[in-house]
Amino acid sequence: MRILLVDDEIEMADPLSRVLAREGYQVDVAYDGDRGTQLATETQYDLLILDWMMPKRSGLEICQQLRSKGDTTPVLFLTAKDTIDDRVLGLDAGADDYLIKPFELRELLARVRALLRRPVAQESTPTQRLRVDDLELDLQNQIAYRNGRAIELSEKESQLLEYLMGQPNQLLTHDQIYQHLWSEGEKPTSNALAAQIRLLRRKIEVVGEMPLISTVYGKGYRFGGRE
Repeated sequence: MRILLVDDEIEMADPLSRVLAREGYQVDVAYDGDRGTQLATETQYDLLILDWMMPKRSGLEICQQLRSKGDTTPVLFLTAKDTIDDRVLGLDAGADDYLIKPFELRELLARVRALLRRPVAQESTPTQRLRVDDLELDLQNQIAYRNGRAIELSEKESQLLEYLMGQPNQLLTHDQIYQHLWSEGEKPTSNALAAQIRLLRRKIEVVGEMPLISTVYGKGYRFGGRE
């Protein structure tokens, strides 16, 4: 069994890799997120052990990127973040398990064994995800991800975002979007679309982030960041 351990704390990563090697696992180690991402995408592993906070790229971002590409390799997070919100964020990003630092080696080894016993997910039922610029949409769970944060969406917001992301940098007219979001039997108010766009912007575009939804006045909207 081959394991990738990604942790910037060398004083912890090196001894842990030796413990795992003594248990019979083949272990590769990376000390920052970029190198960890490179190894994870170039090599087939049976388990990824990722630190949450790291230079260059967090474990959360590594996990999200792999899941967006359909990679189902089990992921175990090691982190000092211990709030319920943090755990939910990690699991929503695609992690399979979560271990709070400091931890007992016996518990870590038990969780490693448990994850390696799990059957590999069937490729016939991949998680549906869209990605444009730095925004990722998990269609099945109605959750978007941007810059390490999870964004919960309503059903209508998820439908709207899916439609916009499915045609990046294209002008979508008001009529086109109305026809996609509302059936003939529904009677939305005249400002329903503008209200949905406003709510969606508040969620996916926080202060300091590149705007993703552009208004083409009198015509419609265009989705996609512009440097």
